[in-house]
Amino acid sequence: MPRSPARREGGALAWETLLPLGDGPAPLRDRLERSIRSAVHAGLIPPGSALPPSRELAETLGVSRWVVTEAYGQLVAEGFLEAVVGSGTRVPRHPAVSSEAAEARRAAPELRTPYRRPRFDLGPGVPDLRHVPRARWAEAVRRALDTLPGGEFTVVDPLGHPLARTAVAEYLARSRRAVVAPDDVVITHGATDGMAAVVAGLRSSGHRAILVEEPSWGRLREVAASAGLTPVPVQVDAAGIDVDRLVEAAARTGARAALLTPAHQFPLGVALSPARREAVVRWVHGVEGVLVEDDYDAEFRYDRRPIAALQGLAPEHVVLVGSLSKSMAQAFGLGWAVIPAELRRRIHLADRARPSVLDQVGLAHFITAGDLERHLRAARTRFRRRRAALLDAFARELPELAVTGLAAGMHAMLELPHGVTGRAVRDAASALDVAVSDLNRYRATATGEIGEALVVGYGNLDDALVDEAVARLAAAIRSAGSSAGAGAEPAGD
Repeated sequence: MPRSPARREGGALAWETLLPLGDGPAPLRDRLERSIRSAVHAGLIPPGSALPPSRELAETLGVSRWVVTEAYGQLVAEGFLEAVVGSGTRVPRHPAVSSEAAEARRAAPELRTPYRRPRFDLGPGVPDLRHVPRARWAEAVRRALDTLPGGEFTVVDPLGHPLARTAVAEYLARSRRAVVAPDDVVITHGATDGMAAVVAGLRSSGHRAILVEEPSWGRLREVAASAGLTPVPVQVDAAGIDVDRLVEAAARTGARAALLTPAHQFPLGVALSPARREAVVRWVHGVEGVLVEDDYDAEFRYDRRPIAALQGLAPEHVVLVGSLSKSMAQAFGLGWAVIPAELRRRIHLADRARPSVLDQVGLAHFITAGDLERHLRAARTRFRRRRAALLDAFARELPELAVTGLAAGMHAMLELPHGVTGRAVRDAASALDVAVSDLNRYRATATGEIGEALVVGYGNLDDALVDEAVARLAAAIRSAGSSAGAGAEPAGD
């Protein structure tokens, strides 16, 4: 790297630190990120040091300036570096991980879990686990510890800590255009926890059935069934849930509640059309019912601004459920439910397990400091780029198969050739260290109106492995097709 005068205005300079990029299949951007992290963790770039301007570092390393700005931008988004106007890009004076802590972590015994995610991770519903905002989250929780009055360590609000409810309400109002006050927000352990509280309230209010999308994520259906509500499947098509069928099913079963994913349906990847949004709101008003809106990945829209929450059209009838599971990681165990006052009165919130007060106040700091939205912006950039690379790979490897779904979220749907089952492809892909889901996993009924297909996730797929992952999946589809053909009965005379 270029030699520079040993100036110390505003902190040390890191311009003389060697940043080897190494070799390997990973993109230059990722290799530069790793090199900077390693240099900071090893103490070669001390806290407060300024990094070279992107143009100068690019010239020194012989890479494009885009590689450097992307690496700097990602590390800033995670809080690993900070960008100070007039002072360039720096290592924070109080980094989240010191060199001593890094050494202790390297010396600690490796934690082992019985499950290892496959290397070629095309499983849906998993965010990018390589870019969890550890440093920013650690700083938020540290601020909670530093600022929380001692008396509040024993106070547990059944709705959640007021700071967390206020921060979530303000975030949802500006990002999802929800009509929400802090008192409407309940802090939960996640979407499943929020759903459990809501269906318990529905059951105690006299509800006996709930309309659900077909196909849909099965876990929330199971939660409803466990509370004593009968899930009633209603078909989804290219415009979202079929509201005419929903109205008919409601009249037939007496259901006055429905569980929907209007912004980005899982697993078909469609959005509820404007006409159907209006129709379903008319229905819920007419029956004095409740809509549960699962807002699981609505922040990730790549061709336009995210669609506003349905809750804003009927706040007195819609429960808006969200969490950090898809935007950050399930391990955070935090979410929220915006619940209308009438339904809130029927839920025994005092009886439920609550998230840690420190985590709740940490969430409040994380949101109010802008760290959640900063993380989401960086994630959108990665997912948009990764989705484009995935579609290009499908066009090369499987041009005869249709890929469907909005430019949104972290998954797409791949239709399979006639006679090839999703289960057979899933099993063949697993043997090639590829994780992928069969559409049949999400059906509420034994038979559906949609043919065999795969639900292909790209949230946790390494950018450098996109092409090989799709090539392996194509091989699995061909293998499953060959097996299906070999097992077919010969035609009779």
